[in-house]
Amino acid sequence: MTHIAFIGLGIMGLPMAKNLVAAGHTVAGFNRSPGRAQDLAAAGGTAAATVADAVTAAEVVITMLPDSPDVAAVVGGDDGVLAHIATDAVIIDMSSIAPGVARELAAKAEAEGISMLDAPVSGGEKGAIDGALSIMVGGDADAFARVLPILEVMGKTIERVGPAGSGQTVKVANQLMVAGNMQLLAEAVVFLRAQGVELDAALDVLGGGLAGSKVLDAKAPLMRDGVFEPGFRIELHHKDLGNYLAAARESATFTPAGALAAQLFAAAVASGDGGLDHSGIVRTVEKLSAHAGLAQG
Repeated sequence: MTHIAFIGLGIMGLPMAKNLVAAGHTVAGFNRSPGRAQDLAAAGGTAAATVADAVTAAEVVITMLPDSPDVAAVVGGDDGVLAHIATDAVIIDMSSIAPGVARELAAKAEAEGISMLDAPVSGGEKGAIDGALSIMVGGDADAFARVLPILEVMGKTIERVGPAGSGQTVKVANQLMVAGNMQLLAEAVVFLRAQGVELDAALDVLGGGLAGSKVLDAKAPLMRDGVFEPGFRIELHHKDLGNYLAAARESATFTPAGALAAQLFAAAVASGDGGLDHSGIVRTVEKLSAHAGLAQG
């Protein structure tokens, strides 16, 4: 049993924290919206009133926050994690942030004698609920070995991919590939509708061939039905693509498809769809096409 502080109990963080409680760990949760921490308490965890309350007695601190500034403030702020954490504890940032920020925060933690890992995830809300996330980890190998049993509660595929910042680098590559796949699926759905094809049958046969993918399996039904309750919001995917493009510039990487995907997701945000599930990118294709379909209904 490990005493864990879990900061950030959103769509992903709350089920991850609940799984840690179910596995027998002591989990103190903090969230800016206190109702989420109460949900954790109802599942057997503890609702912390402040970051300090959550962190002070923790052996492991996990953060799951929206963006780089949020993580930087919570971890390195005047009253943040580093101001209260025990010197033998480990920080695991499971947010999706810029690789450069992850490296900076790890260096700041190391200067305080604290190990910090960047461990972003893929798998969406269902993966978080099922404890089946893919977790890509950057940071010290010994710290990774120490917290691996905790990560195994939340994920199914877990790999240390290199030094600090490497987990976030792999995550933005993941987001690039998902965005490209999502956009092409959206275009295919709109195209098939426009051609009068039986959509369910078409998607079924596409899924059985080389065009099949986890994106098609998980997101085609949402695009078909026009149901975009967020599992992962368009605005967050847009943020991740911005982090990818910034990192690609730093490494002088040629990325025409990535730049196009980022523009398409930016258009979705600009049109007011940022709060939808990222499968809602189909609405942008609909809006820019010469007809309207179910996705806009």
